[in-house]
Amino acid sequence: MLSSFTEKYDVVVVGAGHAGCEAAMAAARMGLKTALYTINLDLIAQMSCNPAVGGIAKGHLVREIDALGGVMGEVIDAVGIQFRLLNTSRGPAVWSPRAQADKKQYRVRMRQVLESEPNLRIKQAEVVDLVLEDSAVGAHHGVPLPGRRVIGIRLRDGRTVEAGAVVITTGTFLNGLIHCGENTYPAGRSGEPPSVMLGEALRRLGFDVARLKTGTPPRLDARTLDFARFQVQQGDPIPTPFSFRTRAITQPQTVCWIGYTNAETHRIIRANVHRAPLYSGQIKGIGPRYCPSIEDKIVKFPDKPQHQLFLEPEGMDTYEIYVNGMSTSMPIDVQMAMVKSIPGLERAEMIRPGYAIEYDMVQPTELYPWLETKKIANLFHAGQINGTTGYEEAGCQGIMAGINAGLRVQGKDPLIIDRTQGYTGILIDDLVSKGVDEPYRMFTSRAEFRLHLRIDNADERLLPLGYQVGTIKQKDYEAFLEKKARISAATKFLLESRLDPASRVGRAVYAKLGLLRDGEFIGPSPLTGVQLLKRSEISIDDLMAWIGEGLQAAVGAHHGVPLLGREEARRIETDFKYEGYLQQQERHMERMRRSEARRIPEWFDYRKVSGLSREVVEKLTRVRPLTLGQALRIPGITPAAVSLVHCYIEIFQRRAAEQATL
Repeated sequence: MLSSFTEKYDVVVVGAGHAGCEAAMAAARMGLKTALYTINLDLIAQMSCNPAVGGIAKGHLVREIDALGGVMGEVIDAVGIQFRLLNTSRGPAVWSPRAQADKKQYRVRMRQVLESEPNLRIKQAEVVDLVLEDSAVGAHHGVPLPGRRVIGIRLRDGRTVEAGAVVITTGTFLNGLIHCGENTYPAGRSGEPPSVMLGEALRRLGFDVARLKTGTPPRLDARTLDFARFQVQQGDPIPTPFSFRTRAITQPQTVCWIGYTNAETHRIIRANVHRAPLYSGQIKGIGPRYCPSIEDKIVKFPDKPQHQLFLEPEGMDTYEIYVNGMSTSMPIDVQMAMVKSIPGLERAEMIRPGYAIEYDMVQPTELYPWLETKKIANLFHAGQINGTTGYEEAGCQGIMAGINAGLRVQGKDPLIIDRTQGYTGILIDDLVSKGVDEPYRMFTSRAEFRLHLRIDNADERLLPLGYQVGTIKQKDYEAFLEKKARISAATKFLLESRLDPASRVGRAVYAKLGLLRDGEFIGPSPLTGVQLLKRSEISIDDLMAWIGEGLQAAVGAHHGVPLLGREEARRIETDFKYEGYLQQQERHMERMRRSEARRIPEWFDYRKVSGLSREVVEKLTRVRPLTLGQALRIPGITPAAVSLVHCYIEIFQRRAAEQATL
């Protein structure tokens, strides 16, 4: 079999969307010979839906991808045309960056990044099947290997390619079917063929396949829109980058516009809802609850008089406008009537109609927490094939699948991010423990420890792991250590130093606190930096000049003046202002870590546990949780059931130990 392979790689990635790009770069940066296969080389990292990166919780994922050595953050930083830090009116736990992308330049820049990696080769071909062989008896990370392992892929042109590990990241291409009104046609995206044969191969191999649905809105010609009728949405004057390696955003920026549907829009939709594939029965797949089509919004929220729309440019050198909030699969004539009912769009010309797409996904309960399939060794799934929606959700799975495919080839234990370490760990744990019955989207509310999992400390949480597996370069790791040293020095200064009331900064700060009378300090004693930051009236910005002077006096003579960045300063402020809450969360995280440390032996038979219902036994047997903590997160599994399992594990292990001594 091996002699028949035409090429040989350590890791092969199937699909060059956002998951595939991250998976391929991760494996290649680990020093492994990697190939990325795509049906169309010109549409690598195509933004088939919203031309934007980040958003609530999604921005956290991009920061984590970056901290692990991924590329999404640095690419959007290079081509973003409007940056906004969301949720700044609330606490720092939910601050999240978002950037409008130049859609064309995003894929151009991503391809440049991929092609600059010496261990990566990009190939245009359709993958139609997997090449398998019986695997040797053994175990990986404490679980027995399945009876088969993947050793390569088969291409449509008949070639076979050898692979130590394969990562499937096919997005919406598996048996993709587009709906636009009554018209349907097979496609992976508009204008691109679907991947039918690979989808059939996965069904033949026994994977639990289901159908999901997503959609896009119409795109309009900016020259035919009256933007004066819409509210202008400006970006931030000082953009917040996604990548820890980005020093500043320097490219030109643009604006977006906000509008609303109205009674006439809703009347048109209601009058034609019988023609909507979603309601006519034409679409069988389940759509995303949190990003519904406009017709779904009108039907499910009949009392709401309007829905918000965002007019977003798709790039700096195009007139194409993305109508965010108007995802639809209505017939084209209805779409045009909907658009023209909105003030300012009466003369709008449609460049592309909106559409819905149905596609195959594989239940992620088929996966271990390191994203390797339970049925076939060395085979990994990432992205929409696992039932998620969104570029960012795909990207974080992609980098984890790429890292673990690389570790698999190297014969090392997998990397697992747990729920206390990152949103990436939460997302993957939700998928493999609970499965999906609708497209999964990340929210900050899914995190138990939001204040700990902030955008400003993603590098501290995850970058050392990226360095350990080889996806973080030495120079980036050294920059991270220098940043930690700056934060440590500033923290030490604030803990130990008291602000002089006679200084320029002291006079301003104590006056704000009401501790100056006739220019004289009236407090019992000057306050330390920490004491000041814990006062609601004082922010880190009030103290920056004082901190800079103190750090220069302390270490400037030998190491130069430490430049404390804006985000580094905010991070110190958050750690001090929320110190009590953070300590409380740390105690809760330690309890969770202890439950995760209690492994469930692979040999454990749930049928032998007296007191478990048939439903609980079925769920535990199907998911095969690795730990008691994971078992507790399976829907329908109660703490009492997990406690019973724990007791029986100890009983069985005690009996085994007694037998061994006889």
